[in-house]
Formats: sequence, structure tokens, C-alpha cells
Amino acid sequence: MADREKGGFWVGAAAVLFYPLTWMSRSVYHGAERIPKDGPVLLVMNHVSHLDPAVDAVFVHRNKRVPRFMAKESLFRIPVFGKILGGSGGIPVYRGSSSAGDSLKAAHETLQNGKLVLIYPEGTITKDPEGWPKRSYTGVARLALQNDVPVVPVARWGTQKIWNGYTKKFRPLPRKTVVHSVGEPVELAKYRDLEPTPAVLREVTDLLMAEVLKLLVDVRGEEPPAKSDAEDRG
Repeated sequence: MADREKGGFWVGAAAVLFYPLTWMSRSVYHGAERIPKDGPVLLVMNHVSHLDPAVDAVFVHRNKRVPRFMAKESLFRIPVFGKILGGSGGIPVYRGSSSAGDSLKAAHETLQNGKLVLIYPEGTITKDPEGWPKRSYTGVARLALQNDVPVVPVARWGTQKIWNGYTKKFRPLPRKTVVHSVGEPVELAKYRDLEPTPAVLREVTDLLMAEVLKLLVDVRGEEPPAKSDAEDRG
């Protein structure tokens, strides 16, 4: 049995804060054994609620890894939460500024150091009222192609029933079920030798999010809207 990855003081502080938050729901994990117990890995996830980082952190930690989140820079300025996020290895994402490239550089270095990086390619919670993923940024493709590491899709569903970012409603009761479903690592070998043009990056990004969507469809037991509608969201 693999030992738990050591996280240090700030990871311990995150556990103290985040584990109680998950008690508001019943946690169901499918395919969690597909997350490598050591070595670099990129987790690609959908984003439906402001609760996701806390719930996803506990999910990863229960699987004996320490998640390094790529998250909006503004989250690192939130009192207490921002300090924990940064202290536990979080990677601030700057968009539309001269610091934007630093985010990917930091994520590359984290993967090269054998760590687990968790990314929400949508960049923020989906504004789709039904919770389906919106069009995603291509930074996830750059990370996936420039680092020959397992790229694992994960769909999570249920947090939006507790804290809905679209309606701004917080409903902890009655107790909800939150499901995490982990897919097989996505095979990207045929893309790695290609020039990372915008078209290639878009194709790989859409491929990765399509794998997340497949898992989400299975968890929800329903089909998303037609693709043309989905492209208009967000």
C-alpha cells in the first residue's frame, strides 16, 4: 500500500478547514484507483460550485495525494483561504496580464517535480443553469502536451446542489450526495510531436473536456444539450 504524500503545515491546515465542509454531503467515489499514488499527474475537472476546491482537495487527499490547484489569482487574496491555498502549493492563474505565462511555468515546474496538479479548464464555475461545462481555455492542452505525464479526467457532480453559483443559493440541508468519477488517462501520444498551433491546442482541450463530459453524462444519467448550444455558453 502506497504511503500518503507528505504535505506539510499548510496542507494540514487545509485538511482541518476542508474536511468538515465535506461532512455536509455524502461522498461517492468511482474509479479513484486510477489516480496514480505517486509521480506527476494532471487532473482535469469540471467546475460547478464555489465548494469544488474544498471538496476536490479532500477527494485527492483521501487518495493519498496533495493537490496543487491552478486557481484564479483573486482567490489567493481571500483572507485565510488564500493563505492556505498558496501555502499548500497552489498556482495562481493570471489572465490578460504580463504574468499570465508565469502560471503555466509554475505548473510545468510542479509537474516536473513529481507533483499532482489539478486544473479547471473552464477557468471559473460554469454559468450554464443546468451545470454543463462551458468552452474551456487551452492552457490545459499546453500543460498536457509539454509534460509526458498521466492526464486524468475527473467529473464531479453534486456540489452545486449545496452551493449554486448560478442562483447564488446555499442549501446544505437536506444532505446531498457528491460524486467524483475518475476516467482512464487520456492518450495524447499522437499530438506530442505536433507544433502546438492554436488549432492543435483547441483540439486537445476539447478532447480532454469531452472525456470529462462523458464521465459527467454517466454520473448524471442524462445527455447534455446539442454541441452548438454548448459552444454558446460562457
